[in-house]
Amino acid sequence: MIYVMLGGPATGKGTRSEILSEKFKIPHISTGEILRVAAEKNNAIKQKLSNGELITDDVINELLYIRLSKEDCKNGFVLDGYPRKLDQALALEAMMRKLNMIITEVIELVVSTEIAFQRILGRRECPSCGKSFGVDFPSMNGDYCDECKTKLVKRSDDTEETLKRRIDTYQKLSKPILNYYRKKGILRTIDSSNHPEKVLGVI
Repeated sequence: MIYVMLGGPATGKGTRSEILSEKFKIPHISTGEILRVAAEKNNAIKQKLSNGELITDDVINELLYIRLSKEDCKNGFVLDGYPRKLDQALALEAMMRKLNMIITEVIELVVSTEIAFQRILGRRECPSCGKSFGVDFPSMNGDYCDECKTKLVKRSDDTEETLKRRIDTYQKLSKPILNYYRKKGILRTIDSSNHPEKVLGVI
C-alpha cells in the first residue's frame, strides 16, 4: 500500500500519516525528516536549511528516491509533504516506475480556515525531539514533551500572517497536482476537522 498525503497548513498530514503508518505497518516518509537527516551529513544542505533557503528539486528528488529504495518500503509507505507542485508529482511518478511501485491512493485533507488558525496558533513543539502538540493531541505533561520531557515552545513561524501566506501558496500550487491525480482516478478528499482516528476511519 502506497499512500500520498496532501493538504494545506494545519490539515493534520503528519499526525494522520503516523496513524496510517501504524495501521498498515508501513513507514511514514516525511521529506522534512529526510532533509533533517541529510543535513546531519551534508554541510551544504545544513547551511541552506539554517539560512531558510529552498532546497532544489533535484536534491529532494534524489534523497527521496534513495529513501524509497530501502528495504522497509518494499511493502508500501505513507508519503507526507511531497509532492508540493506538479513537477514533483511527475518526478514521483518516474520514481514509482523505476521502483516498480504504484500509488494506491492520494489523500487530500481539508479543514476550514477557522480550524486551521486554531490548530496553528495552539500548536507547540518540542525543540529536542520535534514532536508537536496541539488541539488534537495535547501534551499529557502540560508545558513539557510527553516523549523527552523537554519544555515545549511555540514555533516562530506560527503566526496569522505566515499562515495566510502558506494557505495562499498551497491553494495556488496544489490545483495542478489535484487535477493530475483526479484524472488518474486515485484522489480522495477528506474533511479532517474531526479527531484523527475518526478521520482515518473512513479510509
